[in-house]
Amino acid sequence: MAAAFGEEELENQDYYSLLNVRREATQEELRASYRRLCMLYHPDKHRDPELKKQAEQLFNLVHQAYEVLSDPQSRAIYDIYGKRGLEMEGWEVVERKRTVTEIREEFERLQREREERRLQQRTNPKGIISVGVDATELFDRYDEDFEDVPGSAFPHIEINKMHISQSIEAPLTATDTAILSGSLSTQNGNGGGSINLALRRVTSAKGWGEVEFGAGDLQGPLFGLKIFRNLTPKCFLTTHCALQFSSRGIRPGLTTVLARHLDKNTMGYIQWRWGIQSAMNTSVVRDTKNSHFTMAFQLGIPHSFVMVSYQHKFQDEEQTRVKGSIKAGFFGTVVEYGAERKISRHSVLGATVSVGVPQGVSLKIKLNRASQTYFFPIHLTDQLLPSAVFYATLGPLVIYVAMHRLVIKPYLEAQKEKDLEKQRESSATDILQKKQEAEAAVRLMQESVKRIIESEESKMGLIILNAWYGKFVTDKSRKNEKVKVIDVTVPLQCLVKDSKLILTEASKAGLPGFYDPCVGEEKSLKVLYQFRGVLHQVLSADLEALRIPKQSHKIDADG
Repeated sequence: MAAAFGEEELENQDYYSLLNVRREATQEELRASYRRLCMLYHPDKHRDPELKKQAEQLFNLVHQAYEVLSDPQSRAIYDIYGKRGLEMEGWEVVERKRTVTEIREEFERLQREREERRLQQRTNPKGIISVGVDATELFDRYDEDFEDVPGSAFPHIEINKMHISQSIEAPLTATDTAILSGSLSTQNGNGGGSINLALRRVTSAKGWGEVEFGAGDLQGPLFGLKIFRNLTPKCFLTTHCALQFSSRGIRPGLTTVLARHLDKNTMGYIQWRWGIQSAMNTSVVRDTKNSHFTMAFQLGIPHSFVMVSYQHKFQDEEQTRVKGSIKAGFFGTVVEYGAERKISRHSVLGATVSVGVPQGVSLKIKLNRASQTYFFPIHLTDQLLPSAVFYATLGPLVIYVAMHRLVIKPYLEAQKEKDLEKQRESSATDILQKKQEAEAAVRLMQESVKRIIESEESKMGLIILNAWYGKFVTDKSRKNEKVKVIDVTVPLQCLVKDSKLILTEASKAGLPGFYDPCVGEEKSLKVLYQFRGVLHQVLSADLEALRIPKQSHKIDADG
């Protein structure tokens, strides 16, 4: 005989699942479900001392759930705070006497305060590390010139430039933020660094302003001012003016961007830049669920160009994106194409091939890890060599497929299994208690189920022949995974009323007689039932509402 479940189990019970009602259930629905469960679990209906004790505990739990959900104030507190909110002492007791609206307003106020505290503790670090690689000797060298040089059998590959930048945000108040950033750069043995401090204030819901101070060893002190303003609900303006102090004097600069929503998914931009590299730029950007399109035109010194780019977004789990662009101007023409894919929860890996005149061929590898970006531009050749284009395209693809199958996929699967194992271990005691509760509930249901089956058989009604709940393996590629299900035939039959079974949109693990047999994994409910003498079968997702019988569940006699 399984031991009775303890107080901790009562704490974790979902009252809505226990009563099998919607979260929007009316008082009539609550009352009907409560009466039905009271008849099932009433202690006076059981003579066996052990069953009577278990029935008393379940009866008290059902009564507690009904008391909370039938009282509007207690129900509002339970919906917002959970069961702990009902047990708070001190000022929280006073809050219970408020109306439902007042309780929700109080909760929203507390949420805003918590968000502000979290905001003040967050630094939001962002960083970029860029390492430039010169690999032109792989495709562009005269072998006879190096025949007598030691080690000349291997092409010489070197790092010719590097850039590191980092920034952190320090919220001072709900409207003020300090941003500290710095960068270090080196190229061919020469380099330098800079540091910047910006203070941003949100002046209203329509705009903000930012003051910037900077200094570096390559450039002199910097003073800047940036203003953002929503002009209309569909139009905004950004202006950035700066003064760069150097040994050659003061170099002013001004950049203004005017943007407008052309439709739900399309933005239009006009940018004017005066000072260093003055230019006028206009662009249209269209971003939808499946694609991202950009077209830009610029007139400026020293560069004027036309650019068109397109990106297709695949709706797969890895969020794969394929992109291509062409850019032509006074500097020449560049064609780029590439792809990026999510390789873990916080990491995105991408590769882009750049082919241009007179730039040559380059391969750009980029890894985004949370708020950090790692960028590796690899220059392959100064000429348009078909071999460089071929290997730049095929090489990353082959390496990625091999790495994904041999390293990334096994690692992610092992990590997922490790996380599931930790979750199972941490909830092992709780699951054991839930299992004992389910077994006790099933024993208490036996007599009621017999009466329900007799009643349904007499009118050719709904008979649950078999029902399983848990993890089913239907995909042949996952045939090595273990099936983890429990028999819930009796609990489901007990819920049948007037030849109907209705389950709400909630996890079925909270239903009487159920428990979670596979914590952290996807679960389903599979039911084989008979209605009017005909076999039916249905497979329902864990959080999906279910109503049976249905014509669509009928098993084809010819199949």
